[in-house]
Amino acid sequence: MITRKKPALGVLAYFAVAFSLCVYFTFAAVQGDYGLFSRAEIEAQRAELQLQLDAIEAQVARMDNLTRRLSDTYLDLDLLDEQARSVLGLLRSDELVIR
Repeated sequence: MITRKKPALGVLAYFAVAFSLCVYFTFAAVQGDYGLFSRAEIEAQRAELQLQLDAIEAQVARMDNLTRRLSDTYLDLDLLDEQARSVLGLLRSDELVIR
């Protein structure tokens, strides 16, 4: 007669705990606060912020250039004329205004 031995309850409990831990850590690695999805969101946000930073740096460089061109040490007469026309509404005597 062949008798089958049932697996011990301790072995089943061990594999159940090990499987549960594997599932938990896999879920945490994908969905958790530091998981793959969070990393992808952070990378997308970083790229967007980098674009904003580049645009702001370009704007600062443009303003710095305009400020330098209107400084006492370097005066751009064309820029000064443009600013006087736009801000103060000045015209030369030989110009006509058409509205």
